[in-house]
Amino acid sequence: MEAGVREILQSIVPFNTLNRDILEEIAPQLHLRRYKKGEYVFRQGTPSLGTLFVLVEGLAEVTVTGERGTESVVGYRRPHEFFGETAFFTGNTYSGSVRAREPMVCLVIPREVFERLMYNHHGVARFFDQVLLDRMRSLYEEIVNEQSFEAYGASESSLFRRRVSELMSSPVVTCQPSDPVTVVARLMSERNISAVIVVNRQGEPAGLITEKGLVAKLIAQPRNPEDCNAGMVMETNLVSLPPDAYLHQALLAVIKGGVKHLAVVEEKKLVGIVTLVDLVKARSTGTLWAVHRIDDQQTLAGLAETGREVDLLLNALVAEKAPVPVIFEVMSEMHERLTRKVITLCEEEMEKDGYGPPPLPYCWLNLGSAGRREQTLRTDQDNAIVFADPPPDQASIVTNYFLRLGEKVVEGLAQCGFTKCRGMVMASNPKWCRSVSDWRKIIDIWIKRLDPAEVRMLTIFLDFRPVYGEALLAKSLWEQFFTSFRTPNPASHLLTDDELQYRPPLGFRNNIITEKSGPHRDEINLKTAAGVHIVNCLRIFAINYGITETSTLGRLRELVTLGAIGQDEAEYIQAAYETIMMFRIRENLRKHQQGKEPDDYINPYRLSKREQDILRDSLSVIVRLQKLTNKFFTDPWRSR
Repeated sequence: MEAGVREILQSIVPFNTLNRDILEEIAPQLHLRRYKKGEYVFRQGTPSLGTLFVLVEGLAEVTVTGERGTESVVGYRRPHEFFGETAFFTGNTYSGSVRAREPMVCLVIPREVFERLMYNHHGVARFFDQVLLDRMRSLYEEIVNEQSFEAYGASESSLFRRRVSELMSSPVVTCQPSDPVTVVARLMSERNISAVIVVNRQGEPAGLITEKGLVAKLIAQPRNPEDCNAGMVMETNLVSLPPDAYLHQALLAVIKGGVKHLAVVEEKKLVGIVTLVDLVKARSTGTLWAVHRIDDQQTLAGLAETGREVDLLLNALVAEKAPVPVIFEVMSEMHERLTRKVITLCEEEMEKDGYGPPPLPYCWLNLGSAGRREQTLRTDQDNAIVFADPPPDQASIVTNYFLRLGEKVVEGLAQCGFTKCRGMVMASNPKWCRSVSDWRKIIDIWIKRLDPAEVRMLTIFLDFRPVYGEALLAKSLWEQFFTSFRTPNPASHLLTDDELQYRPPLGFRNNIITEKSGPHRDEINLKTAAGVHIVNCLRIFAINYGITETSTLGRLRELVTLGAIGQDEAEYIQAAYETIMMFRIRENLRKHQQGKEPDDYINPYRLSKREQDILRDSLSVIVRLQKLTNKFFTDPWRSR
């Protein structure tokens, strides 16, 4: 074995420059490792193994997993090429994964052996270019000086009053696409900045070079930095905003894009830059750092702590008087990032437990309020899994794999504060973990049979949203829904009848009707007695008009565009829904802060006179919407 290792080293640059005595000395300290096709050497986000890998035989592929769980091949390693060097030199986590494209053999070099060679042999040191390695170490440093702030009240730093122009840095350090990478790296080091924006000759932003982005490019396609220019390594998905945008828009851009730098552009020209640090120092974004801490966590315990920080962000948004759609969007982005991280950690656990990677493409679906992106505080789970159709002889094995994964994810989400669904609408339940063909069959059964007991399952599922994995599987389910609803059937009529069983709590004299007895005497439930009616009615409209958007206000916008609901009527509906949700968010958050269980109940008579009037008007709009829904989907059926 030692002789074989020595012969391999003699064929690889720069070890072929070492004399025979040195090779014989280090050969016993190295070893060969074999990998089967599809086996991972290491995974993205895992800690450094402290070893350098040299491919001896076979072919390795470098992959990067995106935010939504989609894994993409970004490069290959062939015999005599290195990989894993960035994490090896920095000691940080791997920025990508490496797996065997075909059976392969790797030479594994421990850190202590390599460092001794670097120290004693200048040829080896020159080959790896010490300057580049120094740059690589800096690429993994986190943004410095995290700061914690007290609870936020409305102030002069409001997210909804301050403009991006008040916060941006200008002029911006830039470079041209033709500038050498080494020059750009030196510029970043000298200016002590974490990013440089690439502009064209007209001063228009063309891309962004960040420290981590630079190292990712160099890992994906190994090449001499001296031969690379900025245009070859820049990120082209640059997120930009105009200078008159509000800080809450910058907040959304950072969370949705998962970025730390925003270009400020006016009339196509770069005029400034805003960083994550700038937003935190503005004392307006509370625990915005949580969005990046989610991605950095390696344990469910760490994620659970981060989840509590996300709740604090809701407190900040409410204190800042954020509009309801903004609260929905910000909190949903955070919850979905948290969910995706739980799933990736559970996939890793499955491999450690001997189950291996997912045997087939699959998609994790959020249902209910999470699927509508209307979940604010962490509430109970509603989720499902759809996976690609397995070969008949593998059906049982594949199904058991995804059920086990579903169990792990459900448990992980529970640790992170998303309680389990009492109705068992979760991916750990075989009823909610199916192949795409099975899902299409059960959807057809639900719609054709429409057993009253299944109406609730149908309404929950009709709000599904893909949050991780292969979204095309989810698209296939929408196609089944639309096909089934296009054929003559009483589905819309029965869904409408189910919705109209209950009316909003409004009396003949337009007085608010509260519960007469029990623990919630003199109260109304803002979810079940009010908000759910708007959700249900717009869902019925949406499925009949072929709309895949699941958020309530998003459905309303598309229905207006299609002419199904008039603009004036839509404005009333939107105002009513936002009003009800504003009261619900505020009341639930108040109870949460008091250590009570948020339950959606409110005593309307403890509201101010003006607030009572607004709530009463909102309930009146629900009455109108129910009549409109009945007119469209029940009366025509009865007239047949």
